[in-house]
Amino acid sequence: MMRPTDNLKRNRTRHGLPGLTIMLFIAGCTSQPSVVTPTTPSLELRDAIPKVEPRSKYGNPPFYEVKGRRYFTLSDFRGYVERGVASWYGPGFHGKRTSSGEPYDMRAMTAAHTTLPLPTYVYVTNLKNGRTAILRVNDRGPFEKNRLIDVSYSGAKKLGIDKPGTALVEIQALDPENPKSWPSGATALVAAAQGEKTSVTATTNSKLVEKTYPNNEAQPSIYLQVAAFSSMDNAEHLHQRLQESVAANYSISPIRIDQQTFYRLRLGPLDSVEAADRLLEPLDQLGIHDPLIVVD
Repeated sequence: MMRPTDNLKRNRTRHGLPGLTIMLFIAGCTSQPSVVTPTTPSLELRDAIPKVEPRSKYGNPPFYEVKGRRYFTLSDFRGYVERGVASWYGPGFHGKRTSSGEPYDMRAMTAAHTTLPLPTYVYVTNLKNGRTAILRVNDRGPFEKNRLIDVSYSGAKKLGIDKPGTALVEIQALDPENPKSWPSGATALVAAAQGEKTSVTATTNSKLVEKTYPNNEAQPSIYLQVAAFSSMDNAEHLHQRLQESVAANYSISPIRIDQQTFYRLRLGPLDSVEAADRLLEPLDQLGIHDPLIVVD
């Protein structure tokens, strides 16, 4: 099961990618929230229903490069679970071609992801308000730093992301061949989308349920992980250097990977996604070009 616990699991080598055809179909979305105009089509907010599909002809190269960063398409979506920042794209892209070759429909429950196979069905949970949605990943993106997924306008409306523009989310890939492996909330959403009755309490199309956090349940925290070292001394050295230039809370925490201990240097907890974004430039100036947003 994949988790955003450290950036050691992300292969982001920087090399060129030959082939104009591949790049044309990888272009995808740009992660810029759009202003909804009065001409925006009406929305049903009906969740996508997972079904077995062949991989798209386009958008599934073994790897590709955008903005100097190389992305590797996952060979298998099963077991994928990750937390991070979601954004959305809307009217400005409506009708344009996605990386899979399909036209983008802002009214459909779809999404863009950098590494999941196209198509993949995902169960997305807004960690702040508890809203959920099932989306069909058919596009590549977002290619802005520290964004995990771009959802369609319909997806943004259902998840409550359309107004703030971003949100902390958890993504879980759904296996259409094994519905018993789905979380109960996903099963309920599919039943509701198919017009069936279900005994599971969940967000439906007719009622968007928002979660409240009692005093004994903390909201998810956001961190910027700047590095992970096999040596505690190296982690402390970078910590001292950063403290001289970037004002923030820091922590060093150990993690075991393949029977080896690594020490993660993080900034946070941070107040918001915007607070994390503001730290990107000063970190970049210090030579830290690809910090990882972590949601705990």
